Amino acid sequence: MIPELSSPSVCMGDPHRVEEIIKTMQKAGTSTIQVISDFDMTLTRFAYNGKRCPTSHNILDNSKLISEECKAQLKDLLNIYYPIEIDSKRTAKEKLPLMVEWWTKAHTLLVQQRIRKDLLQDVVRESDAMLRKGYQLFFDHLLEHSIPLLIFSAGLGDVLEEVIRQAGVFHPNVKVFSNYMDFDETGVLKAFKGELIHIYNKREGSLLNTGHFQELKSRHNVLLVGDSLGDLTMADGVHGMENILKIGFLNDKVEERKTAYLNAYDIVLVKDETMDVPNALLLHLTNTK
Repeated sequence: MIPELSSPSVCMGDPHRVEEIIKTMQKAGTSTIQVISDFDMTLTRFAYNGKRCPTSHNILDNSKLISEECKAQLKDLLNIYYPIEIDSKRTAKEKLPLMVEWWTKAHTLLVQQRIRKDLLQDVVRESDAMLRKGYQLFFDHLLEHSIPLLIFSAGLGDVLEEVIRQAGVFHPNVKVFSNYMDFDETGVLKAFKGELIHIYNKREGSLLNTGHFQELKSRHNVLLVGDSLGDLTMADGVHGMENILKIGFLNDKVEERKTAYLNAYDIVLVKDETMDVPNALLLHLTNTK
């Protein structure tokens, strides 16, 4: 077994099953693997030195590009809808219309702010956004072994891409599916592009009609990384899936949600702000010591 899996932050419902999946995926080889990941609070830190780190939405919401009045309205929305998002007693079906309502209202408020594209770089640079410790190895190792990394996010694509870019790891094997801003010819936000991507519809099945699908056709083994129960559907629609290993970061409300996470994820990482376990798994799966 991989030593990192014995770390105190690691919980597994069925360690024997985890071991079997790892063995099967390692045997099948690197060319059969794809990594599907969430972004906010999965690839980025949940907290640093006891202080919450911002999501891609927070980066913009808390920035100089947003008026105080708009900040207050966005905060009100957060206070109403975030408790619903993490409520383990509600079903995904119950949450869905409310989540769509939240993001639609938030996007409408952002469009009213007439945000300038050329200022997004500064906003990201000045924010407290941080990728998890060990991110460099994670991104670089996937590139080195030509393993596609698909990031599905209900956040803001333009902002999260900039976070990855400024960290120096936006490699060619990284593909992001998220909510992208549509700017007018003067570089001012006028709308959001396409269909709203939210926590319950971000999945590989939605790529069936895109060019990305061809290159993924032979990659039947999936390493899925997320931090919410909604992230578990990201691999829905993977072509001919053979094995999936699901890693879940449990960042918040641990006691309340631990059982649900252990029932859903193969490996649960409790209050772990590093990529140590995903990295150890990748090194093992690619036979790299």
